[in-house]
Amino acid sequence: MTRTISEPARQIDVIRETDVLVVGSGPGGLAAALASARAGVETILLERYGCFGGNITQVGVEGFAWYRHPETIDSEGIGREFEERAKQMGAAMPEPQSISHSLDAEGFKFVADTLVEEAGVIPMLHRLFVAPIMEGDTIRGVIVESKAGREAILAKRVIDATGDADIAHRSGAPTHKHPVDEMMSVSVMFSMCGVNKTRFIDAVKADPQTYGDWAVGGEWEVTTDGKEDDMFSPFLRKPFKKALEAGLIPDSLATIAGTWGTVSDQGDLTYLNMVHLYLDGTDPDSLTHGEMAGRKQAMHAVNALQAFMPGCETAKLRNFGMTLGIRDTRKIEAAYNLTGEDVRGEARFDDSIGIFPEFIDGYGYLILPTTGRYFHVPYRSMLPKGIKNLIVTGRTIGGDKVSHAAVRNMMCCAVAGQGAGAAAAISVKSGADFAEVDVGAVQQELRRQGARIA
Repeated sequence: MTRTISEPARQIDVIRETDVLVVGSGPGGLAAALASARAGVETILLERYGCFGGNITQVGVEGFAWYRHPETIDSEGIGREFEERAKQMGAAMPEPQSISHSLDAEGFKFVADTLVEEAGVIPMLHRLFVAPIMEGDTIRGVIVESKAGREAILAKRVIDATGDADIAHRSGAPTHKHPVDEMMSVSVMFSMCGVNKTRFIDAVKADPQTYGDWAVGGEWEVTTDGKEDDMFSPFLRKPFKKALEAGLIPDSLATIAGTWGTVSDQGDLTYLNMVHLYLDGTDPDSLTHGEMAGRKQAMHAVNALQAFMPGCETAKLRNFGMTLGIRDTRKIEAAYNLTGEDVRGEARFDDSIGIFPEFIDGYGYLILPTTGRYFHVPYRSMLPKGIKNLIVTGRTIGGDKVSHAAVRNMMCCAVAGQGAGAAAAISVKSGADFAEVDVGAVQQELRRQGARIA
């Protein structure tokens, strides 16, 4: 039986009251805050770390649109703006496997700051959401913890962009979570410096890898449409296989393999996605183990690259991501839950708040959007059941495994985020709850902001 203590009742200062409060600043939350503020309502963006950007800046996933090819019909709106502003501000490089640009994880911190300031969003970094403020089934704000202690923020509308549906879950909305052995893996991102770019690229060109090579033994077993199998992929497994045979990597780490992002003229090899763990991203003990075990495995990967990848002989670790890359935890039970048939079958919805190409990456699938196929993201998939004044965005919107393998991708999170932010603003202005808001008015605002919804 777990021991408990009684926490004394106390008064909590209300430090701010606002129209819209966005909790979490990953691609979904950042897009939501920008959309809300640009629609003309006061908006706060709350973030537990010291920078905005979430998976981009805190984890180091720089391949924002690596799925994009010449025939791709891609999303528009704030997600594309992230990429274009990063290019303009020197925080992006051409991506090796697509016609997109990788976002520089460090440089994008400043890009995000700039976007937030330009839009007039009220920034609140270094504050952690700990509890919703509820009146019956209606959320009125949140309680946060920080160096300043325990504080309250009140809001007319709240956007849950935590990535784990933390607010929805703690407010009493129904959510679900797969067992750990059914979840998508967690990544430990890292980068190296001191790489000889010429030697590295020459070695890649001498032995080019394809997406079909992902499914040749090891951990990366995938099902494709076939059209992906012969396409180039920045994939590395052979150096790790050689290191395993040489005893440089323990037998227990035979699954180390994965992709690299970019290599700069200065010798930075970034977005190394080589280490994958299985854990529950909502369990702090599992996260603690994952952070430490993941860094240990990443150092084995660094050693293997130094020994067996041309150009990496004198390279070294540059940095780890600030935290783990979590792909899969809670999802809400939404007013409408997307299905695999929706994202594979070019679903069309009257309440569309954006489009996303047929890009499926996860749960054993890899489908690239090379033929112009795309689906609509429905507004209803962001509406949690049973809670008023709350909308959920990002990778936790309602759906099954295959749909999640599409909507979890960062560009789609930005699409959903922009939709949530526009809806929050319209909801505040009209006084209607999210479930009763005029979707046509939301779509009109999204078009005004440059989003494509059909």
